[in-house]
Amino acid sequence: MPQTDKQICIPPELPELLKQFTKAAIRTQPQDLIQWAADYFGAMSRGEIPPVRERSERVALSNWAELTPELLKILHSRVAGRLIIHADELAQMWKVLSLPTDLFNSVMNVGRFTEEIEWLKFLALACSSLGVTIAKTLKIVCEVLSSDHDGGPPRIPFSTFQFLYTYIAEVDGEISASHVSRMLKYIEQEVIGPDGLIKVNDFTQNPRVRLE
Repeated sequence: MPQTDKQICIPPELPELLKQFTKAAIRTQPQDLIQWAADYFGAMSRGEIPPVRERSERVALSNWAELTPELLKILHSRVAGRLIIHADELAQMWKVLSLPTDLFNSVMNVGRFTEEIEWLKFLALACSSLGVTIAKTLKIVCEVLSSDHDGGPPRIPFSTFQFLYTYIAEVDGEISASHVSRMLKYIEQEVIGPDGLIKVNDFTQNPRVRLE
């Protein structure tokens, strides 16, 4: 068998690189490992943050492919307060969390979104896939958007609730604009306190608030 004097040189950084890649793959648990690996090393080569699920994002779920309020909260934290996000960037965030592509496309179609997406509208429609009713959908949205950590009921600014309720009702198409207006007027005048915040209980347990 012919011999060769040529030696194989192993780059000194390769072991550590493969070690970090393996740890990232175990942490993220991607559905398509090969595609995720391409995205991972592509991001590394461009000097970008690779698509790795953070430790704090390890929600106890049996199936990461199922959309949950916890995953939407993670997604919201990654949007980082922006009102507008590019479709390609959001699609990549969605993919990193191993969420189903068909659901993403469905939300895009229902909302008639193009390249620039209004994040709150996208979030509202994503939440509607989990909520049977408009009240349930708004409850989930409040839970995702709320920054309260004191164990109390989730709260969001009434102005945000007003925007979301109006939009969801408009997309639903079965609730009159006059009904939406009456409910918002009642909530603003009779329910909302001086802090301008609305709690989940304000519209889920108040018999005079009928969102549908």
